[in-house]
Amino acid sequence: MGEVAARADLSLKTVYNAYTSKAGLLRAVWDLSLKGDLDDAPVAERPWYTAVLSEPDPQRQVAVTAENSRIVKTRIGPLLKVIRDAASVDDDLAALWELIQTDFWANQRVIVESLAAKGALRPGLDVRRATDLLWMLNHPDVWLLLVDRRGWSPTDWENWFAETCREQLLAPR
Repeated sequence: MGEVAARADLSLKTVYNAYTSKAGLLRAVWDLSLKGDLDDAPVAERPWYTAVLSEPDPQRQVAVTAENSRIVKTRIGPLLKVIRDAASVDDDLAALWELIQTDFWANQRVIVESLAAKGALRPGLDVRRATDLLWMLNHPDVWLLLVDRRGWSPTDWENWFAETCREQLLAPR
């Protein structure tokens, strides 16, 4: 926290008053990084998220999901790794990681429910299973494995993700 205070040209007390702990600071950085700006609107109200839900064509909806996921993950990837890795040694960060997982699954479910409402899910695939599939395919760990570890470009990941989602989630045309 001392280095953060020094770089921000603030007193350490000011930083602690604002964030109370390293976990609090990481939470604030997470929120800012995820949303991409200082607006307090939740993810569900962000134009990039509502664009997914308002897309009438399921094929295009998956493509928009993939594009937005690439953009967000490019922005948050390094921070996700820090939070995930620190969660194993810090209870507050473990709680933050769990919150991220829960919120992410819920956001994926809304996308799947939108696809289901259009009658677009693959036959025999229910909303819960489809949500699990989308959550897994779009999970930050998959991004980190393919982009960070295996050297895929973000665009390669986006294309793979969109194609795989279409195959796994959508009814054949």
